[in-house]
Amino acid sequence: MATNSTTQSVKIEDFRFSTEIDVRISDINYGGHLGNDRYLSLLQDARLRYLNQFGYSEMSVGDGISLIMREAKLTFKAEAFWGDRLKIYVRIAALEAAAFRMDYLIVRSEDESRVIATGETEMLGFDYAARKVKRLPLKFIEDIENYETPAVRRA
Repeated sequence: MATNSTTQSVKIEDFRFSTEIDVRISDINYGGHLGNDRYLSLLQDARLRYLNQFGYSEMSVGDGISLIMREAKLTFKAEAFWGDRLKIYVRIAALEAAAFRMDYLIVRSEDESRVIATGETEMLGFDYAARKVKRLPLKFIEDIENYETPAVRRA
């Protein structure tokens, strides 16, 4: 998927979906802030909640197809600390037959003007039994297009 990274310039208004997640003590590293390794876990939680609104999960987007991550990118803007409630905005910004790009914007719930991090992941349709990349089901694509339009860009 030829992604056109846009997470540097995204705004809250670009997103329809958000979820809140509290920073746990186990998320804190030796620097006393949210560890960089924990961000992917936060993005996964947010991604699962996004998919769940359509009745999907990473293990099932229909027709026996699951999802697998091909690429992840994070840009850190500010620290987060134990007890912070983070609001994670999620969207599917680019969609192809077998892949899509998700954008994430992480802010503090009590101060949404303060961006903690931005991120993006590229997800592929995947058949774990055959160990092969597969096309995304048409219903999944239609559900996303109907929800995200006009923001989603189909390549």
